[in-house]
Amino acid sequence: MPEHVLRVGALYPELMNIYADRGNLLLLQKRCQWRGIGFELASVTLTEDLDPDAHDLLYLGGGQDRDQKLCAQDLATAKRASVQAAVERGVVMFGVCGGLQLLGEFYELDGEKLPGLGLVDLRTTRERGPRLIGNVAIDVDLDGQSRVLAGFENHGGRTVLGAGAQPLGRVLRGHGNNGRDGSEGVIGGPRENIVGTYLHGPLLPKNAWFADWLIARALGVSETELAPLDDTFERAAHASARRAAGV
Repeated sequence: MPEHVLRVGALYPELMNIYADRGNLLLLQKRCQWRGIGFELASVTLTEDLDPDAHDLLYLGGGQDRDQKLCAQDLATAKRASVQAAVERGVVMFGVCGGLQLLGEFYELDGEKLPGLGLVDLRTTRERGPRLIGNVAIDVDLDGQSRVLAGFENHGGRTVLGAGAQPLGRVLRGHGNNGRDGSEGVIGGPRENIVGTYLHGPLLPKNAWFADWLIARALGVSETELAPLDDTFERAAHASARRAAGV
């Protein structure tokens, strides 16, 4: 039996999966398996209850507006209390694009406010004007170490963080949360275990170090406790993503 097992719950993978989100899950699985860490992946759909004790990491990807509306209503009603209980227990909640938008208070779309989970102080509004699209790189400071995340963004929503929220990083190239204030994503929670970003493409294969940070945080161990891997290809993928963003 492995010493550690990472239990991942993918929320609505049949609906919130338009930005190659499956690639993020596969990368988590592979980096665990290569280290001898057990990996369990479970899908939590619209019709299923969420057990707040069954997972170490909850993942919510991006979806079309119609699908995001369905998921927002289900999260705000059937699953909200369970997600909040899981986060309070220390479960990592990771949202990408539409998943980021639903971590906050609401997403206002065509005059309708889709309810969010209310886990962090942010609000998103679909504004008139062009979508925020392109390669992007941000500077992040996690556990006192400054590093770069690189990916791709494509969103019509403008996300604004409230006074009680901290951005995941600062934009080096690209648009970020709203194209105005230089913020990108969000990080918060009792143990910095709520993380959201607009970066996809998918994100984790381009930033394997960030996948390791999520794994360590979800398992409750230090990154230094994770066995080193030969990341020759992963470093090349990261360098390519940075070059595409001009960093």
